[in-house]
Amino acid sequence: MCSQNRNSKKNEPTEWTPLFDFDETKQTIAENQQSAKQQPALQTVPQQPLSITELTFRLKELIELNFVNIEVVGQISNLMQPRSGHIYLTLKDEESQLPAVIWKSTVSKFHFKIKDGMEVICRGRLDVYPPQGKYQMIVSGLEPKGIGSLELAFRQLHDKLAALGYFEPYRKKPLPRVIQNVALITSPSGAAIRDFLQVLGRRTKRVNVLIIPVRVQGDGAALEIAEAIQTVHRIALRQPIDCIVVTRGGGSREDLWAFNEEILVRSIVASKIPIVSGVGHEIDVTLCDLAADVRALTPSEAAERIAPEDDELVKNLLQIQRQLDDMLEKQFRFCRDRLAFLEKQSALVLPERIIENRRRAVDLFEERLERSVDSWMQTAVQKFRNTAARLEALSPLAVLARGYSLTETEIGHQIQNINEVKIGNHIQTRLSNGVLKSVVTDIVAETK
Repeated sequence: MCSQNRNSKKNEPTEWTPLFDFDETKQTIAENQQSAKQQPALQTVPQQPLSITELTFRLKELIELNFVNIEVVGQISNLMQPRSGHIYLTLKDEESQLPAVIWKSTVSKFHFKIKDGMEVICRGRLDVYPPQGKYQMIVSGLEPKGIGSLELAFRQLHDKLAALGYFEPYRKKPLPRVIQNVALITSPSGAAIRDFLQVLGRRTKRVNVLIIPVRVQGDGAALEIAEAIQTVHRIALRQPIDCIVVTRGGGSREDLWAFNEEILVRSIVASKIPIVSGVGHEIDVTLCDLAADVRALTPSEAAERIAPEDDELVKNLLQIQRQLDDMLEKQFRFCRDRLAFLEKQSALVLPERIIENRRRAVDLFEERLERSVDSWMQTAVQKFRNTAARLEALSPLAVLARGYSLTETEIGHQIQNINEVKIGNHIQTRLSNGVLKSVVTDIVAETK
């Protein structure tokens, strides 16, 4: 499907010129036949045959002159993008296909990513490639069917950055409770800076504003704003900056597109200083708003979010003062009642009674301890005596006292068998009251 663009150049046709008028052709043929019947036959001059190159270049001239600015609706297939940066694709519908190419210089102007299967509206011109005798479309503009190109680019980039967690609440930094120094990144000539400063001036005189002038729309504006955020961080090394405000007034999606570019969103996420975004009107939503730590609906609301009114602060301080007075009064009454209660306690009225009572208790504990020690000693002595008696009964010395003796070798080993000694060995005999030393002169074995 194709149609002529109404906004064509002066040297281009404003409406379609048919290549062949079939009604006119039929009429001409009929007239020629009628004339042939009335006139004698003329000798026909044979037409010189055309070469393939001549025919191809005639078709090329015919096609390229008549199909200069067209729009085609179709589905993308066979998408290829080699290292050259150009994009080659095929546009197709249910019955036909049209090869197309998008040169690298045009590709760089698209904000969204082109994919197979997309239904698109392509604008451009037809071109014939003579070596192969094929025609193709040179695409100069492309947008998704049923959705604008910027809307599609917004959705694609939103999904990509959302998957990285850039819009999650957990990574957003809270604003300081007291803000005194603000870096304002905006256009110095726009309405946003005027609205912001007017609202801020009405609410408080305590906030210092450092203005960082930037472009807020057009090519390169997003990079300029991102670099301004980095500049504020370098300034913060020398002087305190409590927060950054990025703002601009309302506009179309094209006007606000700088605040939807990835380089700016990444700069906002990487900022160590809290960032307030106040871009456009209430209905405008940009990726900058979603990534910022605080989103304000307008530049005026951005001023309200960072600076409570001085009168409101005075009211809050008075309320806090009343609360402190009430707390001190309650604490004073509690201490006074507590003191009155303690004054009536016997420990404070007659403290010597407490000492006497403690003294009696110590005496009782001393008596109990002495009785316990005596009882324990008696039991221990009796156990010792019983144990000594049992040991005495088991002692070998007690056996010797009854007339027995114990024979040992010279070094004290007990001799229990005659085979353990030889004639001439020195032995000793232990009695109950001493030891006898002797030499073995004879060994007599006992016969059974």
